[in-house]
Amino acid sequence: MTAPTSWAGELRKIASTKAPPYNEPPSVVGRRKVIVAVVLLIGAALLGYSLSRPPGDETFIWLTLALAGVWAAGAFASGPLHMGYVCFRGRNQRPVITGTAIGLGLGAVFVLGALVVREIPGVNDYIRAVLQYSNAGPLYLIVFITVINGVAEEMFFRGAVYTSLLKFHPVIVSTALYVAATAATTGNPMLGFAAIILGTVCAFLRRATGGVLAPMLTHFFWGLVMVLALPPMFGV
Repeated sequence: MTAPTSWAGELRKIASTKAPPYNEPPSVVGRRKVIVAVVLLIGAALLGYSLSRPPGDETFIWLTLALAGVWAAGAFASGPLHMGYVCFRGRNQRPVITGTAIGLGLGAVFVLGALVVREIPGVNDYIRAVLQYSNAGPLYLIVFITVINGVAEEMFFRGAVYTSLLKFHPVIVSTALYVAATAATTGNPMLGFAAIILGTVCAFLRRATGGVLAPMLTHFFWGLVMVLALPPMFGV
């Protein structure tokens, strides 16, 4: 009788997994690439414009809701979105626990890092510049637009973008495009740093599970931790 694999062993197996690609007809692949290119330009421009508004501007909320709509619409228009799965203890199942646990864990790491960087002059100014937007409306509304944008970003970047790049180093390229679209357009280096870490983690989750569910949950819970924990820490 074979002894059951330990939890650590199961997690290592999940992390090292490379899910098989989905076979899609050339017409779907071609459509994905066109839609991805167009939506990337629209989304990046809209994000850059929304973060150019002064903190507290009421249009920020509507702009960010529109941005979530752009990412989600682009994801659905590009073709099928796959949820993915993990093999745990010999059974295929949706990566709900995986995505949730990694999102909360990553959020905790960022909170610990924030305890350090808030003491560094200059660096904390970049973070405060972003966190000022948490005052654009009621807390429940800011939380909603934060997590809904995170989910929509994963649908697009780990759904449409990643799938369109399956033959072109999708982990690296999709992460680079994510950083360029969501951080480089704003000119804030701390947003860029966060995008690199979060984008890389979510891209590897996409590779391991073959779908967007785990990245969506990771981004959801990471964003939830960020929007609730960081503003009080930085006195915003």
